[in-house]
Amino acid sequence: MRISSRRGTIAFFVVLGACLVAVAVVLNISWIILNVREVAKLIIGAVFFLMIIAGLILNTIFLVREIRRNEQHDSFINAVTHELKTPLASIRLYLETLQSRPISEKQQREFYRIMHEDTDRLVATVDQVLKAAEAGQKHTPGHAVPLELDQLVEQCVDLARSRHHLAPELMRFSSSLNGHGSMVNGDPDELRAAVTNLLDNAVKYSRGDPHVEIALLEAGPNHLEVRVRDRGVGIPRSELNQIFKRFYRVRARAIAHIKGTGLGLFIVRSIARRHGGDAYAESEGEGHGATVVLKLPKAKAA
Repeated sequence: MRISSRRGTIAFFVVLGACLVAVAVVLNISWIILNVREVAKLIIGAVFFLMIIAGLILNTIFLVREIRRNEQHDSFINAVTHELKTPLASIRLYLETLQSRPISEKQQREFYRIMHEDTDRLVATVDQVLKAAEAGQKHTPGHAVPLELDQLVEQCVDLARSRHHLAPELMRFSSSLNGHGSMVNGDPDELRAAVTNLLDNAVKYSRGDPHVEIALLEAGPNHLEVRVRDRGVGIPRSELNQIFKRFYRVRARAIAHIKGTGLGLFIVRSIARRHGGDAYAESEGEGHGATVVLKLPKAKAA
């Protein structure tokens, strides 16, 4: 209901702006016809009306952008609320069960395991929000040191397999560098956060059992690429660049049920650019999976 209301508001401002521009154009033409023989009035009137038209167009664009930005902020708040409330409710339920009645030791261990996973989910959500805040403020890596990118990616892959309970064949890592030439200068924590976000996204937007392929490749003589490919819901081509904006989430129906904050890829690109690299996405469209690429410069030889 709220989405349709906002779309109606956007349509109203677009139509209003178009009507005002049309009125200004008509007045401008009328002024030219009435003062065609008076050059000074003609020039002043033309400039004045062009300024009015430009102001109306800019004002309409600004209003539409603000409405869309507010919509994204509301979606973000709803998503974060859900990401926080769901595990908290689960933890509370298991704690009340443990307090209210005696249960077997096996059930207790299962309850503790689930509560631990819910706690990890809470911590991950808070960390992501904090990372996004840092990404919008920092301009350079915090603690840049030389590190082997292939080792860092492999560690992230092992952790993601464990966290998502995936068999090795469902998340595969390969490197064309064979342990050589993967040195980059960067903040290990930030780069680990970027790779982890890519892996979590690939799992989240997969259909059924995830099939994620991670490859570390050379991209020319001076750069390396971490390519994370999934076989999930895919990304419309018109949104391949939009998905890296803060709070932005793909509008496809296939992911309407998937919860998220819209911060993961924003964090990835922010970290990549702070390290002198970039991030981009490739997809053939909805239903065809996606590949998200983290591009980083190689460390200069001493």
